[in-house]
Amino acid sequence: MKYSEIMVRYGELSTKGKNRKVFIGQLGHNVRQVLKQFDGVTVDAQRDRMHVSLHDQDAGPVMDALQKVFGIETFSPVVKLEKNTPIEKIQETALEMISNQFKNGETFKISTNRQNKDYPLNTYQMNDEVGGYVLDHLKEIEAQMKHPDINLQIDVRMSGIYLSSQTIQGALGLPVGTGGRGTMMLSGGIDSPVAAYMAMKRGVKLDMIHFYSPPYTSEQALAKAKDLTAKLSALGGTVDFIQVPFAKIQEEIKEKVPEGYLMTVQRRMMLRIAAAITIARHCDGVFTGESLGQVASQTLESMRAINDVTNLPVLRPLLSLDKTEIIKIAEQIDTYDLSILPYEDCCTIFTPPAPKTKPKVEKAREFEQNIDVDGLMKEALDGIKISKIHPDDDYLNANEDVFSELL
Repeated sequence: MKYSEIMVRYGELSTKGKNRKVFIGQLGHNVRQVLKQFDGVTVDAQRDRMHVSLHDQDAGPVMDALQKVFGIETFSPVVKLEKNTPIEKIQETALEMISNQFKNGETFKISTNRQNKDYPLNTYQMNDEVGGYVLDHLKEIEAQMKHPDINLQIDVRMSGIYLSSQTIQGALGLPVGTGGRGTMMLSGGIDSPVAAYMAMKRGVKLDMIHFYSPPYTSEQALAKAKDLTAKLSALGGTVDFIQVPFAKIQEEIKEKVPEGYLMTVQRRMMLRIAAAITIARHCDGVFTGESLGQVASQTLESMRAINDVTNLPVLRPLLSLDKTEIIKIAEQIDTYDLSILPYEDCCTIFTPPAPKTKPKVEKAREFEQNIDVDGLMKEALDGIKISKIHPDDDYLNANEDVFSELL
């Protein structure tokens, strides 16, 4: 079936009152960013719904992309006809749409909404004429007014006549960019992409901060983190990826800090740097992928010792989830298979055999005096690199050397 457009319906946005225009405008911007890869597709975000005009593009891939964008409640592929289209053409189009999705034993109904009162047929006549035509030409189908399998909707509007027979669930949530700006400490593991997903679902625009430690971590590990970011950018458009060199800091901490506090001091340095980047980029909070009690650095005592370095909000969307729940979400958002690729990030190197699970703030401060905190921070911040990540980017597969390693 060749569709003219996709009609997008808003969910939570409809409750935003005077701010509704802002939320719809942001959603329109996000959808345009996500659909940039489809030549000719245009987006018109109106007050009551959004129209994504396909201009001969296949509807399937466009709908797959839309299904990931936060702020959309439902959407439907639509055939648009001229507002004065004769009933015969409407009947033929309706029959084609229903035949395209009909399976033996299913039922249908016609639901007409007639905004254009100048059209010669009223609501009941339209339902009767189109429904009767379908019954005459598709002998296996039956009409059912309550809970039909196929509900073909006909909107007779001033701008045209719109036919749709499918309603597809969207991602819900709020458009990315309407919930403020934050940074995400993104590793290459399972947890942090899920935490980013949950923050973005509430409208937060995230910049991804990734600590990398060559030569201890590989270019493949860096590419994996960028590909995870590309997956997340499909939720709301382009994402800034900030890579921070961290090897020198880790080497100095390993040399000068007692083994039990290596992890604590390392995480304190990470959070210091993340907080500095957050402030410099006019963001208002740092998100992490920590889950309470999952590892030694994620006990309540460790979190307190690490949070000690900043007064910015440190937000942990996964705090009360267990690993099974996190993995389930990772599989749903298609980040799991990337996350488990065997390229280690900086969090997994120099890991002490027995890290403190209940570190003391005073001890962490004391051991930090063994290293040049300000000098190391400045060097790391001076060495950051920022790149823009798009939904269709693919860093791992762009590198032939990676292919050979995977094989």
